[in-house]
Amino acid sequence: MSLRDRLEAVLARLVRASATERILISSASLLLSVLVGFVLILMAGRMTSCGTAAVSYFGVGFCYDPFLVFNKLFLGALGNPINPDFNPLQGEFGAIIRPGFDLLNGQLATTLSETTILIFAGLAVAVAFRAGIFNIGAQGQLVMGALATAIVLLYVAPFVSGAFGTLVLLTLGILIGATAGGAFAAIPGALLAYAEANEVITTIMLNFVATAIALYLAANRFKDPESFANQTVALPDVALFPNVVFQPRDDFSLLALGFAIVLVFAIWYLLTRTALGYDIRTSGIQPTAAEYAGVDAERTIVTSMVLSGALAGVGGAVYVLMVLGNFQTGVPSYGFDGITVSILAGNSPLGVGFAALLFGVLKSGSIVVDVGSDVPPQLVGVLRGLIILFVAMPEFFRLIGARILPENIAEPEQAAPDGGEVTDDE
Repeated sequence: MSLRDRLEAVLARLVRASATERILISSASLLLSVLVGFVLILMAGRMTSCGTAAVSYFGVGFCYDPFLVFNKLFLGALGNPINPDFNPLQGEFGAIIRPGFDLLNGQLATTLSETTILIFAGLAVAVAFRAGIFNIGAQGQLVMGALATAIVLLYVAPFVSGAFGTLVLLTLGILIGATAGGAFAAIPGALLAYAEANEVITTIMLNFVATAIALYLAANRFKDPESFANQTVALPDVALFPNVVFQPRDDFSLLALGFAIVLVFAIWYLLTRTALGYDIRTSGIQPTAAEYAGVDAERTIVTSMVLSGALAGVGGAVYVLMVLGNFQTGVPSYGFDGITVSILAGNSPLGVGFAALLFGVLKSGSIVVDVGSDVPPQLVGVLRGLIILFVAMPEFFRLIGARILPENIAEPEQAAPDGGEVTDDE
């Protein structure tokens, strides 16, 4: 068997993997990434100088302790609930949960806040991917949604008040974000459908356009006159998500997370149980067969991009209404992270929730490692990227295999006459 045949056999096996097998593969990849990271931390610890070795193995001292780093990276994102006196490896069997541990701590709020925004970004990219479209412009669509929400609500907020006002403004803000993001995504969608413009190039270019528009408006027409930063005037509290059980300083609301989870199931239902979802999925799996079956290819492309942009725009609106309270230039790269979240989830809306949570844990945990240890932030970034790379690669190659392999080898069940509904990965 040639090398090409072996590679095709591996890809075909990945494509045919069941949901359980894919979870096991991802878990094994996560464990492998930790082992590789363990070695990297030790090597980095030998290449630096320190007064006292943090840990010694086989008589050799190292400046960084890998167990401490991964402990802070994963458990730090949850507020570190493990009691330091619980250390069975050294014969210490204190209570497992640290005394005084607060479940509603600020670090957990940061993790869930990141997770919430990434769910919207991941869903946006996943919808486009399922339609066979590479929407690299989710970042620009998210920025436009955030900007439009912050500006419009500034004019509407003075006319309402109380709990009713909050309900009205949150609903309006999310609709504005969805509209702005969807309208911005319709541009590359129409260019792809009616002019065959490459969506990768157009969406990347529009990211720069969105950033330039946001910078101009936030630095001129809508700039807060009392601030040196390029930002809009702060929205009143009545326009923001209520914190519910977390503290106001945590910038996180369970209502926003609940809304994101509801949207996960809504998009899953749309893609798997509706005629529009059928059109999107069949266009992504078999564009030619979809057209032959009566699917309007141009309309489906534009609709998919508008829906994708609307989801990204909602993410921008939630970012303003839950985290910032106004619009500020320099929006974090949630849209680009959404691409990785979607690939990690295998473009499954249900998987996006779990992938976003892993991303949220890594982003929040990285802050704890940076603040609570002397490990260089560059090394922390390498560890985070390593984990994401190892976990995402099997799904990435599975998606590649589903596209390039013959259908009878790759995934015979996805070529079913009902439009190719995937039965084991949702």
